Amino acid sequence: MTHLSCAGRVVALFAGAALAAAAPAQSLIDDQMVLHIGGRTVFPIGFTMPPPPGGKTPSGRNAIEELASAGATFMRTGAMGGPWDMATIEREQQWLDAAQRHGLYCMPYLREHSVVRDDAGERELRSLVERFKNHPALGAWKGDDEPEWANRPVDWVERAYRIIKEVDPERPVVLIHAPRGTVESLRKYNSAADIIGTDIYPIGYPPGNHSLRTNKTMTLVGDYARTMREVSDGKKPVWMVLQIAWSGVIKPGKTLRMPTFFEERFMTYQAIINGARGLLYFGGSIPAAMNQRDKALGWNWTFWDRVLRPVIEEIGSHSPLYPALVAPDSPVRVIVDKRSGVEWLAREAGGDLFLLACKATGPTEQVRFSGLPASSAEAEVLYEEPRKVQVKDGVLTDWFAPYEVHVYRLKKQ
Repeated sequence: MTHLSCAGRVVALFAGAALAAAAPAQSLIDDQMVLHIGGRTVFPIGFTMPPPPGGKTPSGRNAIEELASAGATFMRTGAMGGPWDMATIEREQQWLDAAQRHGLYCMPYLREHSVVRDDAGERELRSLVERFKNHPALGAWKGDDEPEWANRPVDWVERAYRIIKEVDPERPVVLIHAPRGTVESLRKYNSAADIIGTDIYPIGYPPGNHSLRTNKTMTLVGDYARTMREVSDGKKPVWMVLQIAWSGVIKPGKTLRMPTFFEERFMTYQAIINGARGLLYFGGSIPAAMNQRDKALGWNWTFWDRVLRPVIEEIGSHSPLYPALVAPDSPVRVIVDKRSGVEWLAREAGGDLFLLACKATGPTEQVRFSGLPASSAEAEVLYEEPRKVQVKDGVLTDWFAPYEVHVYRLKKQ
């Protein structure tokens, strides 16, 4: 870990501009792995990194307001590409303030302070957490990034976790793994986080190159979501980091490729269906993936308009589906032929049953869902209006093409 040059000056830097006493928004995780912040139930939908805190969209709208208007709830802020210094601290304050104005939450990445190997590092981490812990828009801390892949000793990561929780017991710590390692090898880091996840970016040339697994399709997202649930042993929420752009498509010699709306939508729903209780989208701030207009604005607004905003509008805090995303899994026992390659998730909210389904493998075919409420005569297919599907004696049959997603809403009587 790289420390700044003078630990005493760093401590003073963090503490000197400390916030006046404020009421922090307590973050809690319930037994369904759902996040609650200040009494608000939240499905984290965020970005690494978000637009600049004072940024604008191409139309001149406030950038953070634009994210919130689509239904986003989180931003991964903090250090990126460099250490915590005065500029990083000032920018973090601006992001937190902007998040508070627009109803979002921040998850600052602690970067060099996410592991602690000596007393000087402990003092720096304590001061940084103390500096921001009372901000009402602070939703979580992002601890170490890809620790196993970086050969980070577990005790360094655990020491940082203990310090964070001692200084700020109100916020969870999130640890994101690389798409590497095994269930057992990753589990050793569970003691250093309240929430775990992984980043997986399947879209590129050649496809699936971000992973070492034999599967090279975008269904890697579901594979890794299931793996992370195994790593968590059902005791910690899983948040997945999905692709906008990444190093495998922007480095010299690589071909720039980003997901289409169809691909991004599939990966989003497959992650949720396979247990993700939060989503972050990585790469919107990478200049090499932006056109000249967007570089000047500091964020990939072209991708946002064409791909990501329509996806966020389907799952975001203003959507009809959102209450189901923060609900427990439904006890309704839906039966689907495993040979169909369809993955599904049932949730109940507001007197409705929501059935999310995606086709991960196999050809275009009709798929039969049974075990649905016998009182329902039809299912509304969200985001495909005005299409509806008949339900007879608790059975729904619908067409699925490869990688297609359908979201059904059934009235429970």
